[in-house]
Amino acid sequence: MSGAVTITPLHGIPEVCLGDDLADLVDGGLRASGLTLADGDVVVVSSKVASKALGLVTDDPDKERVVAAESDGVVAERLSGGRLTRIVTAKAGPVMAAAGVDGSNTGERGGWLLLPHDPDGVCRTLHGELTRRHGVRLGVVLSDTAGRPWRAGQVDFALGAHGLRVLDDLRGAVDADGRDLSVTARALADEIAAAADLVKGKVLGVPVAVVRGLADVVLDEAAEVDRDGARGLVRTGPEDWFALGRVEAVRAALGVTAGSPLAARVGIPPAGPDTRTGAVSRAVRLALADDDDATADVGDDSVTLGADGPYALGRLVARLQAALSCDGLEGDPLAPAADGCSVVVRVRGADVLSRP
Repeated sequence: MSGAVTITPLHGIPEVCLGDDLADLVDGGLRASGLTLADGDVVVVSSKVASKALGLVTDDPDKERVVAAESDGVVAERLSGGRLTRIVTAKAGPVMAAAGVDGSNTGERGGWLLLPHDPDGVCRTLHGELTRRHGVRLGVVLSDTAGRPWRAGQVDFALGAHGLRVLDDLRGAVDADGRDLSVTARALADEIAAAADLVKGKVLGVPVAVVRGLADVVLDEAAEVDRDGARGLVRTGPEDWFALGRVEAVRAALGVTAGSPLAARVGIPPAGPDTRTGAVSRAVRLALADDDDATADVGDDSVTLGADGPYALGRLVARLQAALSCDGLEGDPLAPAADGCSVVVRVRGADVLSRP
């Protein structure tokens, strides 16, 4: 893969409706753009096109309920402007915001578009029909958009793939200086999806692009057996270092699981800055979440905790200290009362907090 790569948008594809054939839509775009598929091309299709053609749309006005139905688990959740946003493990495979449930670019139909639960299967079907019609080796990528940990903005990634290597595993090879490569593995399918989005975009009305110049990535038919597709790029099990957000991990350790009714009662952290008063009150509710007998009196710079004995009080102090850490606050307990049933915990931290 050392030559030029070209990316061509396919214009002339009309608004997609339920029952439309994806291969027909691609062929229509090829004709309108004066392009013929060549050996080694990769066809990148926006997931919205597949969702519309497959009728994956709901009119349920409760987006939170829709997201929950399309999710296998909650990774993180935040409140912003009174709206709840959840990062979830989507039934479609990836970890992403709102399980990919989207109300933009839905056309006159409106509603919420849902992602296909088997995006690799969608690619496999489209790949089979396009190769039958055109008689050339092809790769097919179904692209969607998501944010990334530690990076601002969103990029397109491969939601589904078929007929191409999704990962270029360089482990065991050497770099240009002859040094061993032990961890390098390029996510080829994601790179192709992101590159195609440069000509498709979110507001251009161009749902398909053809990437040319990556013939070495496209598989021969005999090599396509037992390939994982894009789902194989999703980290799971012991390789998943980020199964929960940092705050959600602390809350889960204290018995409050993200996405649960208890998490809502304790209070969902805001996405932006928070006041210390709000953070401390939420931390107290989190600390007391599993103890109906404990008490707490929240002051400006301290919390007075009460329990039915020294052991219960010590446990409560430890829970409060852990809960405060979610917002970068610290709790310093003073000497307990003589009966060991109450203690004042001083709270240290800024008045306006930016979550660490």
